[in-house]
Amino acid sequence: MSKERIKAALAFGKERTEKGDKPAGNIIPVPAGSTKNKKRLGRGIGSKTGKTGGRGSKGQYARNTVRRGFEGGQMPIHRRLPKRGFTSIFHKDFFPVNLRDIEKSGLTGNIDAKIMVESKILDNEGTLFKILGTGEITKAVHIVADGFSASAKAKIEKAGGSVKLRSELASKEA
Repeated sequence: MSKERIKAALAFGKERTEKGDKPAGNIIPVPAGSTKNKKRLGRGIGSKTGKTGGRGSKGQYARNTVRRGFEGGQMPIHRRLPKRGFTSIFHKDFFPVNLRDIEKSGLTGNIDAKIMVESKILDNEGTLFKILGTGEITKAVHIVADGFSASAKAKIEKAGGSVKLRSELASKEA
């Protein structure tokens, strides 16, 4: 190690070097006592953790591991409780976008997924999103989304805008 890197490592937690004076390389010093060695079990009687290695003497837990949820042969709780319902493989999760979010970001005119990604309302264009009616909209906007709540649709149309479903546009293009 170079002297500069050692100096930088020793300076950790104390007064650092000047702002422009950066240590060479990408050394990130580790404070003393922040890392511990793992407990070494079964290394002889003199080590305090030899022979049985912290597992006590005899019994199932000393001899092998016991799987999670095992209750000693008793019927486990996850099998005693009744099962209810099912999860549909066709279920779609929609990302909620409120009218107040659109109003706050200052979007006007034609709004679709691409524009919402640019204004950081959505993460990517492929996200399914539904417009919800929380908040008010003052400008006329024409929104293309995957779903609309009834209140959102009414508020948009009241402000002079229009709503279209993305699935309908895709089926017309095909």
